[in-house]
Amino acid sequence: MYALRNRNLRQGDRRGAITVLAAIFSIVMLGMVAFSVDVGYVLSVKEELQRTADAAAMAAAWNYASGLADEATAADCELAGRAGAATVASNNVVGRVSPQIAANYANEPSGDLVFGYLASLGSPGTLDTSNPSLFNAARVKVRRDATLNGAAPLFFASIFGLKTQSLEAEATAGLVRNVGGFQSPSGGGNIDLLPFALDEVTHQNWLAGCGDDAFQWNEEAGAVSPGSDGKVEVNLYPQGTGSPGNRGTVDIGGSNNSTNDIARQILYGISPADFVALGKPLVFDACGKLTLNGDTGISAGVKDELAAIKGEPRTIPIFREVNGPGNNAIYTIVAWQGIRIMDVKLTGPMNKKHLTIQMAPVLTSGVVPTTVTGTSYQVYSPAVLLQ
Repeated sequence: MYALRNRNLRQGDRRGAITVLAAIFSIVMLGMVAFSVDVGYVLSVKEELQRTADAAAMAAAWNYASGLADEATAADCELAGRAGAATVASNNVVGRVSPQIAANYANEPSGDLVFGYLASLGSPGTLDTSNPSLFNAARVKVRRDATLNGAAPLFFASIFGLKTQSLEAEATAGLVRNVGGFQSPSGGGNIDLLPFALDEVTHQNWLAGCGDDAFQWNEEAGAVSPGSDGKVEVNLYPQGTGSPGNRGTVDIGGSNNSTNDIARQILYGISPADFVALGKPLVFDACGKLTLNGDTGISAGVKDELAAIKGEPRTIPIFREVNGPGNNAIYTIVAWQGIRIMDVKLTGPMNKKHLTIQMAPVLTSGVVPTTVTGTSYQVYSPAVLLQ
């Protein structure tokens, strides 16, 4: 009887021990559940923050580039970029919150939305905020913490005294402003580059404000009309190139382009086939130069095509010198300029012929960046996400 009673007591002790162990393991399991649920939620919010930061950075850079294309001031471009980033961020819900971005209008390098200059878009580093005229990138930080948007709430972890988690994500987007040349876009398509070159002396004088102001471009109407708009024009043709029988036409593609080839390039730009036919990169070398064969000149046979693109932004090459006559002319190209055609007349007496152009910003794909300044004027790439 005594042995039986002792055995029953030992079994009762075991049952009591199992109950204690079960209670302990329940707490451990509850902690693991709390950890897994809250970690999953935190990772989800972090992913949403990164997605929002990426979109906001792209919006900031794209709106900045669009401002440049509209010839706005650097300050107005920045305001447009900030407005675009704020709108995109608020439309991307992060953990049931529409996030705001700290205004930071002083553009401090440590701010949540900073515009600045990156010498190399391939390896983004610290933004240089000292010269707004060079800005080519925007860095956006989107955060949820005690000071902005509220820290992300935790659920089961609150049992252990952990109620919230501060989170943030950062992204940088930029555009190319120093263009060293062009290549066939990876996504296909053509480059809006005209095969007509302007001499460097005329170009420098043009940049200094020398020229006529007889035409104006109406952005809303999408039309050119006579009148002054404060932007001077120059005549791309006829001009003295120093090459007998050559008036500034260059071959971007196969040698001795026909009138049909030139007409096509005027209307539709430089095609992937033209890049192949050129047989060399359309990019400045280490000395900042590119040579192109000359053609015999702008023909009246393309006047209709030139008139058809009046007002549309295009890029032209700027040449420093030309050697050789006619089709044997070799142009040394040293820069690119964004322009729009304002008026065309290629018939009648020589002194009545003209191809009048005005400076205009161009957003184009296929650009090859360079760290050298002074290689391009008003020619930009679309914004791209850098990191």
